[in-house]
Amino acid sequence: MSADAFTPKLITVLREGYSVSTLRADAIAGLTVAIVALPLAMALGIASGASPDKGLITAVIAGFLISALGGSRVQVGGPTGAFVVVIFNVIAQHGYDGLLIATFLAGIILIVAGVFRIGQMIKFIPHPVVTGFTAGIAVIIASSQVKDFLGLSMAQVPAEFLPKWQAYFAAMSSTSWTTLGVGAGALGIIVGLRKFAPKLPGFLIAVVASAVAVAVLGLPVDTVGSRFPDIPAGLPMPTFPEISLAKISAVLPSAFTIAFLAGIEALLSAVVADGMTGTRHRSNQELIGQGVANLGSALFGGLPATGAIARTATNIRSGAKTPVAGILHAVFLLLFILFATDLMAFVPMAALAAILFMVAWGMSEYERFIALLRMPNGDRAVLLLTFGLTVMVDLTVAIGVGVTLASLLFMARMAEAVEFDSGGEQDTDRDSEDVHQRDALPKGVEVFRITGPFFFGVAGELLDTLRRVGQSPKVIILRMRLVPLLDASGVQALEEFIEQTRIAGAQIVLSGVRAQPQSMLERVHLGPASDKLFYAADFASAQLLARGLLDPPVSAST
Repeated sequence: MSADAFTPKLITVLREGYSVSTLRADAIAGLTVAIVALPLAMALGIASGASPDKGLITAVIAGFLISALGGSRVQVGGPTGAFVVVIFNVIAQHGYDGLLIATFLAGIILIVAGVFRIGQMIKFIPHPVVTGFTAGIAVIIASSQVKDFLGLSMAQVPAEFLPKWQAYFAAMSSTSWTTLGVGAGALGIIVGLRKFAPKLPGFLIAVVASAVAVAVLGLPVDTVGSRFPDIPAGLPMPTFPEISLAKISAVLPSAFTIAFLAGIEALLSAVVADGMTGTRHRSNQELIGQGVANLGSALFGGLPATGAIARTATNIRSGAKTPVAGILHAVFLLLFILFATDLMAFVPMAALAAILFMVAWGMSEYERFIALLRMPNGDRAVLLLTFGLTVMVDLTVAIGVGVTLASLLFMARMAEAVEFDSGGEQDTDRDSEDVHQRDALPKGVEVFRITGPFFFGVAGELLDTLRRVGQSPKVIILRMRLVPLLDASGVQALEEFIEQTRIAGAQIVLSGVRAQPQSMLERVHLGPASDKLFYAADFASAQLLARGLLDPPVSAST
């Protein structure tokens, strides 16, 4: 591992040189992300069972530290939807002081994980498990906002999923049509702007428009000011509740859950950022940065934090070049806390519920969920079981059961994939080594040979290998004769690989694909009939096909 593995990316980019033009680009991106993060942080703070200022404090403190100390050039951090369920339960069971202790412990766990180089362990979380628990959290978040969106008159909302919906149906006759109109209007603005003007800050525009409508028309709806009348302005002084062994023991399981979620989402977000920018994050330093950020958030009375995929993507699309953009996003949010906190009082709760509906919709990844339902029964079982346990039981149980079932499924598939060969048929692709595979490659063609099962534990290596190639070739041959098994995570990695090479202008040729991997690829429309890639029976045929793709035949008319 290189000496820079534990160097924050901010230090790296400053060593490379930082120009005024780069600062200008980072400032514009930071302001754009801050506009997106402002209403989102407030909504997540409320949904977590805390208050809007807690969400903003988290976005400022953790957002600053994640960008300053993390291992990604463009990662933006703060409160996210993944924590809502965990935070709500911790506050209900142990109070807000218990949450601060759990967040602080989670920060320590993340730092230790980074120091011991556990950053690469994310690749061992199967794709159906990640999609299942993410979609489950989305359903829980959306369910938690029904009361505020409809303006229901309810003394208390049950925490469990089924009792919650039973209570909603029982109170449905108390729906406030005015509140529903405000929420539906805010939701309509967000959806409409996403479709017709996606570059505009839909969340902020919806919040401002609904707040103005409520204030001007004097509408009788619940607002942030009526729900939280004593929101403090500015940042609090760093303090910490009294710690005891009994409190630590009580919240330690929640701390591990927070650390796990923070690590998973941060590294997933960093991988997405790498794919969009062509850079490569330092996973272990990213975990350390996330850990320090959670320590800082806890000291200032904030919530758990991690890298946010949507805000990171917005940062990149807005032209961010370095971690300075994320730091400036935190600075802009701090200015709002210092000088404009009173404006939060006018925001309708129904508008924040509309924002969280959109957050839940984005988290659900419904297209990916549907695609996984087309996978074999085992992958579907892992997906649906993880999803069901997340919604009905507990997130920690869901992940543990999902990973265990995926591992057992992998072993069963490997047993089925074993083949016996009498040795009478010579096949060079089955040799343990093929040192001459590059000898006859024409210029512009690259070849990789994949050996062994292509499953959730190694899927990410394919994308890393492509990044290490440097200049993108015109044709890439993937030799797959020695791949007996391809699972849902492997399919996802291949889809991303094909998309990235397509953007780079390269063609993909799969050589010697066996029955099980081909069947899996056909389920996502990447079989031999697909127009996104080419198939060849063996390596020799793949080389001939690659030459043809480099030098397409000239038409008779020319």
